[in-house]
Parts: sequence; structure tokens; C-alpha cells
Amino acid sequence: MGDVLVTLKILPKDTDADIKSIEDQVKRNIEGLCSINRMDEVDIGFGLKYIKLEIIVQDKEGEIDRVENSISSIEGVGEISTENVSLI
Repeated sequence: MGDVLVTLKILPKDTDADIKSIEDQVKRNIEGLCSINRMDEVDIGFGLKYIKLEIIVQDKEGEIDRVENSISSIEGVGEISTENVSLI
């Protein structure tokens, strides 16, 4: 089995959420589950931002779910969606 590059969109619960704090917690929570390829803050507009996260995980059943569950347990995270999955 190979690896997959996964792009996740992480939305905060509200506009007052500390994006930097969420980013730091994401890094801590997913350590050992995957490797981070890239993490960016993206402006939506009107002060809203989300985190665009590119990770590399093993191409095994349930790996992406484990990462998403780990991220969703973070205080301040509202919604997570998978935007893209590519075999690498």
C-alpha cells in the first residue's frame, strides 16, 4: 500500500476562535497519525477564516477518519470536510 495526500478544510465554531491556537492543537493531536505537508489560513471574508490542511497518510481503511476524529475533538473546531484525496 502507498500513501495518500489528503486536503482538509477545518472551520472554527465561531468568528472569535483563535485560529493560531487551533493550528497548534491540530499539530499536537495528529502527531503520529500522519505527516503534515502544508497548513494555511484562508480568508473567507468578513473576518472569517478556515484552516486548509494537507496531510499524508497511509492508504489504509480508516486512516483519514482517525485524523478527522482527532481534529474534531479540539476545542473551537466547528466542522471538518475532506476536499481532496490523491494517491501519491
